[in-house]
Amino acid sequence: MPWLETAPVEQRLRFIDDARSDRFSMAELCARYGVSRRVGYKWIERFQEEGRRGLHDRSRAPHHCPHRINAELAELLCAMRRAHPLWGARKLLTVLATRHPRVTGWPAPSTAADLLARRGLVQRRRRRRPHIHPGVVPATTAEPNDLWTADFKGQFRTGNRIYCYPLTMADQHTRFLLTCHGLLSTQTVTARPIFERTFREYGLPKAIRTDNGVPFATQAIHGLSYLNVWWMRLGIQHQRILPGRPDQNGAHERMHRTLKRQVTRPVRRTCATQQLAFDEFRAEYNTIRPHEWLNQDTPGSRYRSSPRPFPNRLPSLEYPEHFVVKKITTGGTFRFRHKLLYLANAMVDQHIGLEETDDGVWNIHFNTVLLATLDEKDYIIRG
Repeated sequence: MPWLETAPVEQRLRFIDDARSDRFSMAELCARYGVSRRVGYKWIERFQEEGRRGLHDRSRAPHHCPHRINAELAELLCAMRRAHPLWGARKLLTVLATRHPRVTGWPAPSTAADLLARRGLVQRRRRRRPHIHPGVVPATTAEPNDLWTADFKGQFRTGNRIYCYPLTMADQHTRFLLTCHGLLSTQTVTARPIFERTFREYGLPKAIRTDNGVPFATQAIHGLSYLNVWWMRLGIQHQRILPGRPDQNGAHERMHRTLKRQVTRPVRRTCATQQLAFDEFRAEYNTIRPHEWLNQDTPGSRYRSSPRPFPNRLPSLEYPEHFVVKKITTGGTFRFRHKLLYLANAMVDQHIGLEETDDGVWNIHFNTVLLATLDEKDYIIRG
């Protein structure tokens, strides 16, 4: 039984008085106060050495803590956090260790996080349970440029009230941010030059993953748009996530959250100054900021350009000899069996290949992509 919590010092003083009175043996005295004989002798010894002051509880803090952060390292860590308030402890320690290679004794990430919290440099947020959808097949890659992800981050007005639509592209395998460019609209005429510039700089990927919005896809057969038709001519596979499921492009959406917190709060006055902020963010994201997915390496240290260069001219379309080749007219149609059939406006001047797979059933191919099927019973094209 411990000392009474109401007034432990007074209880200990009564214990000392009773012990000095010689009315009780030590065993009886300790049983009366509900403490062990070891504790009883301890308080008698402390009272003899220090008097009443010795009956107060002493601090249990160790005189020396081998895990305590060195004061200079703590200041370096806090200064780096103030310079990069959105970086976590792991990223801060990785960058500091790179910048100060001769310094040893860096603390563990958990210890550094506790220090930042004590200094008021961490904003506590409620932990959210991650959402996992059992039917989604994650994007898998084996090397850089196997898959690029692209999207428009939500539009916003700059200080002069002009809308800015940031177009972002990233390499899924290395998380390398290929481009972040603020556009005045989401139309193909503004987006295509950015894709072409990126293709010329980094080469062609094997596939591009997007949502179903403009200009990446339309309501036409196979979601055909002028942009993804151009990609297919270049031999790039277009992967589209399910409507209303941005989590299927989760890595890109996570990058957008970092972009929004660091670059658009507050927004800049003009689109030009906003673009300067985008460029600074991209340089830091690729070459300075460590990435959790890459075991704290930077995306720039992992990314390599594609071995497939952007061609000066679109490669010609070649189909097997048994295919029936048709050219799409300016109205998005083609003639088959004396009937005029509509495919998509985005396919104007393109050549498609028709392969008969069953009696009166045809597959419609564009380059290496199966677009739809055609049945001669009703001449309806089905995607």
